[in-house]
Amino acid sequence: MSLSTSASLDGKTLTIQIRGKFDFNLVQSFRQAYAELSANTEKVVIDLRETDYMDSSALGMLLNMKKTLGDTVSSIHITNCRPQLKKILQISRFDKKFDID
Repeated sequence: MSLSTSASLDGKTLTIQIRGKFDFNLVQSFRQAYAELSANTEKVVIDLRETDYMDSSALGMLLNMKKTLGDTVSSIHITNCRPQLKKILQISRFDKKFDID
């Protein structure tokens, strides 16, 4: 399991990519990934392309991020979900709080 971040060339989009398990072991690194956003960051993308497991602590981390960023960013997207992860997000009604594709 690992986490990496990258910013778009214009600095408006921060992408956080999670590989392997998205669980309690990533709490600190996930929080640090979005803690110091640049002033012109408008969008945060959580890329789950290489994520094969997600538990309730991951859902909590996503909610904390949304609460922390509040009005700082205009949107938070969760992208590239595998079918089982998308189902977890839909059952948890995260499709009402985040843009999921």
